[in-house]
Amino acid sequence: MTTWIGDVFTSDVGWTHLERLVDIGDRMAGSDGEREAAELTRDALADAGARNARLDSFDIQGWTRGDSSIAASDEDLDCISLPRSPAERVEAPLVDLGYGLPEDFESAAVEGTVVMVRSDIPDYYDRYVHRREKYYHAVDNGAAAFVYRNHVEGCLPPTGSVGTADDPIGAIPAVGVSSEVGARLARRHEGDDVTVSVEADVHPAESQNVHAELGPDTEERVLVTSHVDAHDIAEGALDNGAGTAAIVEIATALANREADLDTRVEFVAYGAEEVGLVGSTHHAEEADHETITAIVNNDGVVRGRTLEVTTHGFDGLETAVETIADRYDHPIETVPRLGPHSDHWPFVQWGVPGYHVMSTSDEVGRGWGHTFADTLDKLERRDLREQAILLTDLVVELAGSDVTIDHRDPESIAADLEAQDLAEGMRITGDWPYDE
Repeated sequence: MTTWIGDVFTSDVGWTHLERLVDIGDRMAGSDGEREAAELTRDALADAGARNARLDSFDIQGWTRGDSSIAASDEDLDCISLPRSPAERVEAPLVDLGYGLPEDFESAAVEGTVVMVRSDIPDYYDRYVHRREKYYHAVDNGAAAFVYRNHVEGCLPPTGSVGTADDPIGAIPAVGVSSEVGARLARRHEGDDVTVSVEADVHPAESQNVHAELGPDTEERVLVTSHVDAHDIAEGALDNGAGTAAIVEIATALANREADLDTRVEFVAYGAEEVGLVGSTHHAEEADHETITAIVNNDGVVRGRTLEVTTHGFDGLETAVETIADRYDHPIETVPRLGPHSDHWPFVQWGVPGYHVMSTSDEVGRGWGHTFADTLDKLERRDLREQAILLTDLVVELAGSDVTIDHRDPESIAADLEAQDLAEGMRITGDWPYDE
């Protein structure tokens, strides 16, 4: 029967939920808005037909944005503080390190300086270097402050958190500046003293994960996940309202296909992803990993028309998604490498099979994400509907009694991280989980 496909393609359930999320405003981790988003998502999953819809609360390090500034000579330049930056004021010489690759820090004298780096990497580089890795290279090399320059034009300063699990508040003040402000700083003030100032309120806070279930009450389960929090400077439509809208749409479709599920499907919309995967880490520490047969983590869907899935070296995951692509004669790109960012990772690092589901892009980084421009008008209903159809059938495939995807040994994951040149970055950011 294919009538369910027509139902999804004419459904407004997911899009309506997306509109509700973006209309909340601030969904920063630990905020009232994040709590409201979690409650709306819990209720939407219950309305879709999922059972036992609930919230699981946990404590986090709260951080609320205050004013920030960069003063250079006789001018003040626009910037925003990076979440979990300490509240400090630093005056020091500006050093522009361009892309801020690990080798750039090795060859430059940055101790006691304000270091500025771009948010992208060059075409020739063989891996993505995350913002936090660049930040902690600056910290380890003695920088006094950190300036993160967007590579996307349009007067859009980027946000994104710093800090580690052990030390949630970063070691040095950090701000984001637009591509244009960064160019001006580099042209006019390289080597000059500049003053970076960050004001922020640091306080205890609470976040929460949303859980709900469909299908038979088996011990084993497939997780279908997203995150409800977003940075406080924008609507958070792409990152990650769209992912949460997708799991609501998938739940609505699966509620009408429960007879097709041989394994329980658990929907989880995590809190506090944007400040260090706190919600998914909390869940991973409590969950029985052996009962999780697969994870379908939606973070970056709907931004483009074609799905892209990172399969983390699990051959069975690649086979399952190829089955769906062939069934619908519809492209789905697969990336077999590891991707140690987003809410699948607290499980995948221990060998649990998990996808990171995104949509393809020719751009490096998040595009409009993590900027003021992360707004609803960048997305299309058609893409949400088409991707929800493919992902619904993928979940049914994974929940079939004839599909078994072997877990991997954590040692093999660690070896792949070394081989793919990801281990160094994880060590410097405090994210390396394995015994040395």
